[in-house]
Amino acid sequence: MALDTKDFTTLLIEEREDRVTVLLNRPEVRNAIDQTMVDELHTVCAELERNPKVLIIAGTEGVFASGADIGQLRERRRDDALQGINSTIFVRIAKLPMPVIAALDGYCLGGGAELAYAADFRIGTPSVRIGNPETGLGILAAAGASWRLKELVGEPKAKEILLAGAVLRAEEALRISLITEIHEAPELMDAAHKLADRIGRQDPLAVRITKSVFHAPAEAHPLIDTLAQGILFESQAKFDRMQAFLDKKTAKASQDTAAAPDTSTHTADSQDRTRK
Repeated sequence: MALDTKDFTTLLIEEREDRVTVLLNRPEVRNAIDQTMVDELHTVCAELERNPKVLIIAGTEGVFASGADIGQLRERRRDDALQGINSTIFVRIAKLPMPVIAALDGYCLGGGAELAYAADFRIGTPSVRIGNPETGLGILAAAGASWRLKELVGEPKAKEILLAGAVLRAEEALRISLITEIHEAPELMDAAHKLADRIGRQDPLAVRITKSVFHAPAEAHPLIDTLAQGILFESQAKFDRMQAFLDKKTAKASQDTAAAPDTSTHTADSQDRTRK
């Protein structure tokens, strides 16, 4: 394994051939995101930038993340804010080459919600509570919610969450597509891995390039689409996968032909009886 689990104190790491699962693991503070966790997430990102894999992020003991560590946040001043400690890691997660899946359970608030917004997919349990109560603490949601959220749910609902402190239950989050699936807690991680399996059946290079094109600025289109397609048109996977598709189609047509009943004898017999 490229990621040594002994190097992590706030994250539980499981690495497979095509994916990495990260569990936020500070249950004594409901998985609040502190500086150590941020540093360890940077370590994970560095590895996934070198060796692209799907990333699944979840929390331990029925909580995704209750937010930033308020004890640390209380002591931060202007210079700390200008470093963009949380926003930097969430942007890095959002820009990982392969998709990121956030599996949400229980509280997903403040910085925890902003971490979830940075993922490509969000699924959850019926107990999910997601929102941004930062204005109630005298600050703003400065690690991505103030601009990502309106892209995800639209301006009116984003303002309700950001300006009025609305915390959404799972059903409403599903209705507005902030999460796309609801599963009972015991099935949540299985559902996340099934989604990772679906991604894994696609061509990895096509997935990586599609994600990059999807997140490109509007003014980059359609040129970036055309250039990206030019790269993929020359990939060996394109030829192999399309040939496999054609071979399968040909084989099915042959099977259908072989299985069709032979009506020629029956037709000839019918004609003979008609003449008689």
